[in-house]
Amino acid sequence: MSDTIQSRGSDDTAFAQPLYTPIKRRSFFLYAGATAGATALALAGCSKNDDNTPTTASTTAAAAISLGAGDVGVLNYAYALEQLEAAFYAAVVRTPATDFRAGELAYFQQVAAHEAIHRDFLKAALINVARVTPIPGLTPDFSSITFTSRASVLRAAQDFEDLGVAAYNGAGKLLKTSAFLVLAGKIVSVEARHAAYIRDLILPGSFADDMQVNPMSGLDKAMAPAEVLTVAGQFIKEKLNADNVGK
Repeated sequence: MSDTIQSRGSDDTAFAQPLYTPIKRRSFFLYAGATAGATALALAGCSKNDDNTPTTASTTAAAAISLGAGDVGVLNYAYALEQLEAAFYAAVVRTPATDFRAGELAYFQQVAAHEAIHRDFLKAALINVARVTPIPGLTPDFSSITFTSRASVLRAAQDFEDLGVAAYNGAGKLLKTSAFLVLAGKIVSVEARHAAYIRDLILPGSFADDMQVNPMSGLDKAMAPAEVLTVAGQFIKEKLNADNVGK
């Protein structure tokens, strides 16, 4: 398997075709369903990047990749997680478990397409809407996952999907631009569908158990970026710095 989590030249190229042509600013806001947000973002872009020169994610002294600040930090954070999920599902499809049951490979092929689209859409939003240079392609470490084993794949998929939902839930409040918040809401709803299906494959009826949904509030679990990266970082060789995400 290729070590680099990126779309160029990877085996999941076909999954990302709808977003292979980078989105334009107008297309993004039509997709997000938040035209009013376009004005706010345009004004913010003028004040922060008057020369339209892309900015680049920086690194700390410890060589950690900084995700950046404000909405850009949140988008880079989501982009990093979607890179991880897209790479995982591409590997699942490329080397299917020998004991997958009827219909399960087709499901994972569909999810691989979703995650590749999420990844590429967020990258395009960073470049063409936020007008920044996204964080680079990350390097996965899936050495703890046995892709030929259904049980191992399902456990990993549950971990990634539950983590993804909690990550979006925790990061939503950090977004200041309404269009980005709408986009995050649309993506997290899809991630939640994935999480529910995977949980039911492992244990029928567990799709909304107390480990994920608070029985008192009826709300799904939410996690801060630092918490999420502590878990996700086990599967990424680079170190990510989320100290300024949303600030």
